[in-house]
Amino acid sequence: MRRIIFFLLISGLGLVTLLSLGIWQVGRLEWKEGKLAEIEARIAEAPVPMPANPDPLVDKYQPVEISGQFESGELHVLTSVKGPGPGYRVIAPFVLTDGRRIMVERGFAPSRAKNTPRPLGAAQLEGNLHWPVEVDGFTPAPDTDVNIWYARDVAPMADTLNTLPILVIQRSDTASGLRLMPVGIDGIANDHLQYALTWFSLAFIWAAMTVYFLRRSRANSKGSKI
Repeated sequence: MRRIIFFLLISGLGLVTLLSLGIWQVGRLEWKEGKLAEIEARIAEAPVPMPANPDPLVDKYQPVEISGQFESGELHVLTSVKGPGPGYRVIAPFVLTDGRRIMVERGFAPSRAKNTPRPLGAAQLEGNLHWPVEVDGFTPAPDTDVNIWYARDVAPMADTLNTLPILVIQRSDTASGLRLMPVGIDGIANDHLQYALTWFSLAFIWAAMTVYFLRRSRANSKGSKI
């Protein structure tokens, strides 16, 4: 009897733990969906002039309207787009009319057009401020000899282009011949539903195994009395 009581105690604690983790992930799912809705609404706002001192936390995704001119020295960030396939994000230095030098992601160039000359000079465009977090411990260092970056990393890119660490993702066309890749929420992971289903599935399996063990123990107990 003591063995059964101990087993039920352990099984109950395990079941409660698994269910709690599933419920927690449901809560995280609701929170994440709310954040994604906020980000989507922010992205779609009307553009404003470039802030005096853009902040990566406060101004991320803020739509802006800027005027100035593109300069030479663009960077190429390896990526892939459904349809065209592999290619590069083209990031170029842009000098605002107030003299500040920032970066603008002009759009996507397929591999064959990597080194095709792009129009420079005066431009007025709309875009979203962004500080993407794409670099991790597995990201290769950029190959500066052939101008290939393997992820967007604002600070090092700004150092290379001698700009402020400010990146605007262009969302209005300037006839550059590039395919626009405006900011969106598609690339933001939201796996909490999958995690919740996993924990609830494990809880169900745990409960089923507990019932099976109890029935088997009861059957063995009856058999030993015969």
